[in-house]
Amino acid sequence: MPTTALLIIGIVALVLLGASLAFAASRRRDAESAMSVSSETRRRDAARVSASVGAASAETPTGREVEKAAALARRDGDLVPVMEDEIAPWVPPDPEAIGVARRQFLNRAIIAMFGFSLSGFGVAVIAQLYPGESEGFGADIKIGEVNDALAQIRASNGFLYKPEGRMWLTEYPAGALDKAEPIYGSSTAWPGIVAGFKALYQKCPHLGCRVPACVSSQFFECPCHGSFYNQVGEKRGGPAPRGMDYFGMSVENNVLTVMTGDIVTGPPIGTNTTGQEREGPSCLGAASHE
Repeated sequence: MPTTALLIIGIVALVLLGASLAFAASRRRDAESAMSVSSETRRRDAARVSASVGAASAETPTGREVEKAAALARRDGDLVPVMEDEIAPWVPPDPEAIGVARRQFLNRAIIAMFGFSLSGFGVAVIAQLYPGESEGFGADIKIGEVNDALAQIRASNGFLYKPEGRMWLTEYPAGALDKAEPIYGSSTAWPGIVAGFKALYQKCPHLGCRVPACVSSQFFECPCHGSFYNQVGEKRGGPAPRGMDYFGMSVENNVLTVMTGDIVTGPPIGTNTTGQEREGPSCLGAASHE
């Protein structure tokens, strides 16, 4: 039984091989016949040459002749000439179709420009609401070494203004730390207070006016409604609901950093950890609203 199966498989393989060879031979004969010119074709060519000049031949080539000519052109690399009646006439485009495409392009371009504009506006709004952390207000601002910062405050008559952080930097008395700890000890500003600093937000907690410093009284005096605060921002009078808000601070490697993104609510009314009173005349008469 296995021998019979092998015999059948061999016969089938031989049949398939013979069919393949026959197909290849027929293809080769077609190509060779395309290269040769038959006697009938030579007779026709001779008849055309002997005909009078200008006489038009009414004989139409057969399909086989057309196929032979195409095969010869492919083998020789020549292009088969195209008859003039085979060229499709040029038809101009429909103006309405072009107009619709143009309108679609303009509509999409306008929508895209509106989208880009709104996206840019949204990014700008978000950037305003959430300032970047690299520099300026809302970021961690390095003031410098502790001794240098204290020297700058004293050189500025006790009030050092930092516009990039919208803050006043003042010196916190070391003798007031015992009273200050119950008020500020749990805040993020405590490390800076221990180092001798207070970083105050420039806005008055009453209605948000910018509070200037008065060198003569050594107080902060709001020109809008008369609220005033001691040198560390604790309320001493006026309609403000609390003391001035302040920022968190850190001291690392003897360098003071103010975290302007960390605004701490000012101390309650009645807080006076330093015991400071006015040291001279008020500036409210000469102050202007900024």
